[in-house]
Amino acid sequence: MTDARSNGVSPQEATTGPVPARSRPASVGVSRPRVAIAHDYITQRGGAERVVLAMSRAFPDAPIHTTLYNPSTTFPEFADKTIIVSPLNRIGVLRRHHRLALPLLAWASNRMTIDADVVVASSSGWAHGFPTKGRKFVYCHSPARWLYASDDYLGADGRRSLKGAVLEVLKRPLLAWDAKAAATADVYVANANVIAARIKRAYGYDVAVMPPPFGVDDAGERTPIRAVAHWGESPYFLVVSRLMPYKNVDAVIDAMRGRPEKLLVVGAGPLADQLRASRPDNVEIVSGISDEELRWAYAGAAGLVAASYEDFGLTPLEGGAFGKPVAALHAGGYLDTVIDGLNGVFFDASTLEQISRALDELRTRDWDERAIREHAQTFSEENFVRALCDAVAAL
Repeated sequence: MTDARSNGVSPQEATTGPVPARSRPASVGVSRPRVAIAHDYITQRGGAERVVLAMSRAFPDAPIHTTLYNPSTTFPEFADKTIIVSPLNRIGVLRRHHRLALPLLAWASNRMTIDADVVVASSSGWAHGFPTKGRKFVYCHSPARWLYASDDYLGADGRRSLKGAVLEVLKRPLLAWDAKAAATADVYVANANVIAARIKRAYGYDVAVMPPPFGVDDAGERTPIRAVAHWGESPYFLVVSRLMPYKNVDAVIDAMRGRPEKLLVVGAGPLADQLRASRPDNVEIVSGISDEELRWAYAGAAGLVAASYEDFGLTPLEGGAFGKPVAALHAGGYLDTVIDGLNGVFFDASTLEQISRALDELRTRDWDERAIREHAQTFSEENFVRALCDAVAAL
């Protein structure tokens, strides 16, 4: 297993200059290294999974290694890829509910040995620990939330839940595993400035930032979402988010009560049933939609609402590809992707009052759609692929 410390090179040093050469199998040509991709689990339709697809387009021959893969709940494009899974994938309930696998994922990750010259690991806590016979480039979406931001991960009163009790028992050994896993990287890169700071706190590494691309643009087909077809031409705001406690979707829904506009929430997660039961009549929640339907949702929205503390502000860029402004929390990854007055407005806290004021401003400002689109294009997949290929070539 490659260890960044074996040649006296730490992951933070590797981001600032060339990595010393290591011995390679004699049969492998240096000019065209064998590349493999790793990801924690491919069971969702989220921003991290879109990044993996972009990585796969950058390296179309690379197999994708992951602990769990559920074709029915992730993007259909993965069906055309070579997916290599862990033994846990034989257990159907874990494919459908990956969070139940938490006690077993370190064990499964240790058994994901990858035979490649370079592994590009897309990681939020597990893939950076997959053993490899070559070099390892870690693209970090965040150090494990369940370890370093457990209160956000569990939500209100989460520590008193069964999940919280299990996490408390596992936390110490998982922290040790995670620190050891991070140290196996030759290069560690953050997807946003806030994540670079979080990596520094968690591991002590100073790392470079490589912004991810937005995954949905206005070039493809659009299909109306049947659940909101009856809205007609009524103006609506849009939230695209996993329905997790820390995403603050409930706060956005509360801010919509009594407003004349409507709100479309696109996402899935453990809070879905609770949010559907408590939503007002001008709010609709849809899950499992296609990219064609998502394009339709972006194209018809008056603007986006982004109320969670995000690692990277992806949805403002996706909306920006359609010329749509965003009302965003003034924190986290949105500081990387939202410029106040250019492509959005900020609010300082995810409260009913502040979100409502931001929505009013979003509706009354005169927005330059061309400028919004041009800003989004600076985060294009073309730019991401170029930076990623250069980083892999440097290894």
